[in-house]
Amino acid sequence: MSGSGTDEARTGDGAPAGGPRRRRVLPGLGIALLILAVPVGGTVWLFQDELFHPFGDSRACEGSEVPLSDVVGAADTAIPEDATDIHYVTRNGSAQVTFVSRRMPDFLHRTGLVPYGTSAFASRYRSKYALVDGETELPAGLCGSGVRGPVMTYGGSSVSVMVERSPFNEESFRRPARALVTYRTP
Repeated sequence: MSGSGTDEARTGDGAPAGGPRRRRVLPGLGIALLILAVPVGGTVWLFQDELFHPFGDSRACEGSEVPLSDVVGAADTAIPEDATDIHYVTRNGSAQVTFVSRRMPDFLHRTGLVPYGTSAFASRYRSKYALVDGETELPAGLCGSGVRGPVMTYGGSSVSVMVERSPFNEESFRRPARALVTYRTP
């Protein structure tokens, strides 16, 4: 052993054991790691919207402050069971939710916006909204698809609803219809 202060194993001729071999393996491992890291990093970047959602909920839009159940539970008006394509954003104690459902009249009755036994198209409970046929509207911060005109609106103290109606008949909703619901907590 030389007086270099290292405890390297030496071969019979005084060369470090595994020296040249170690110098060939380490760069190879580094290149292999780089080759693996590039596609993995690219995949994470490409699918970051699907991988990282607020609260782990794929329905939540970026910027949501609390889970949807906290706001909907406080308003005591559940989204219809058949609802699909659900997206929401929550902020400042309120939530805006968009979804598609075939059960809009039932939803309007359960929210208390239209009394049971009354048509959802009774003029005293609804109003028209200035969104012409084919136009869409989606509030800032809410992801997903917006409601498509023409629409009807229903308002209450803790919830308001905008629902797509049929472009051919003012007395029916689209089948299925998209709704934009705003929940407000007291």
